[in-house]
Amino acid sequence: MSAPPPSSTPPLLAARGIVKGYRTAAGVVSVLQGVDLEVAEGEMVAITGASGVGKSTLLHVLGTLDRPDAGSLWVAGEDVLALSEPRRCDFRNRTLGFVFQFHHLLPEFSALENVAMPLLLARRGRDEAHGAARVLLEQLGLGERADHRPGTLSGGEQQRVAVARALAMSPRAVLADEPTGNLDQATGQKLHELLRRLAGERRLSVVVVTHNEQLARGCDRVLHLEGGRLAAV
Repeated sequence: MSAPPPSSTPPLLAARGIVKGYRTAAGVVSVLQGVDLEVAEGEMVAITGASGVGKSTLLHVLGTLDRPDAGSLWVAGEDVLALSEPRRCDFRNRTLGFVFQFHHLLPEFSALENVAMPLLLARRGRDEAHGAARVLLEQLGLGERADHRPGTLSGGEQQRVAVARALAMSPRAVLADEPTGNLDQATGQKLHELLRRLAGERRLSVVVVTHNEQLARGCDRVLHLEGGRLAAV
């Protein structure tokens, strides 16, 4: 097992030398070629780059949804790549929250039930899960929409429900993949400001993949992915 990244104040998330490629009929396509990244507690970092350069791949690796071909990844002091698959899944569910461009809400369930789902899957009692979900929805301005199904909510409201669901397990970090991509500019700006506020209030580390350079500039740092590596903007 490798040693944790040396630092007087260790970052919440630290990736070192992340390499990832995919095998195709034409051979192996190299996507990430030695990515290094540190994200402090409470910091919001934007990752920009052209389509197809590997931004989502990097986010999936950081979120332990995909395993790199080489490199190390420490999250909240844990060497996550050294964990067994069951322990890594449990760690991911407890420590990381995800928000995607397509919110992936379950259409047959209400907003409240969608937000409560991670808690129920973690074997929390129904009353506890629904109570926590309702508090989150109220905090995000959706208290009156808690019993509505996703199909009756606006795009911005659906994304706020997705954010509430990502926060249900009180994660240490939130990873967001083009969360404003399907929203109009004003609604996207509001969602970005919401993530920014949550990062400060909850000391969340937030990594946002975005094409929107204006929104990216509202983050603490902007990093550009090109040629399989990250560079500061």
